Amino acid sequence: MNLYISVLRTLVPLFVGWVVTAAGAFGVDADSTTVTAGVTALVTAVYYAVFRALEEWAARQEWKPLRLVAGVLLGWARPPEYPARADAAPAVPAASAAPPPDAAEGRPA
Repeated sequence: MNLYISVLRTLVPLFVGWVVTAAGAFGVDADSTTVTAGVTALVTAVYYAVFRALEEWAARQEWKPLRLVAGVLLGWARPPEYPARADAAPAVPAASAAPPPDAAEGRPA
């Protein structure tokens, strides 16, 4: 799993959510609620990036206890694993396969 991509996949939605909240209808004054939302997004982003990087580093060092602690502090003991995509060949329905010649005539093989 790519650390950079996993961090981006978390940080970009946080940033976009904050920008939408802060900008509102482009002209909304930044009040204390907006600032709090921005600080919350920033703290969340830093927290995630630090512990995700620590988890990745611990995995490379094969330091299982640190990887476990970092993972638990992220909400799950291990990072998600996504199966590799295989190029899918078109499936042939079983009904279209022709039966063996002996079976078609009703004779035992």
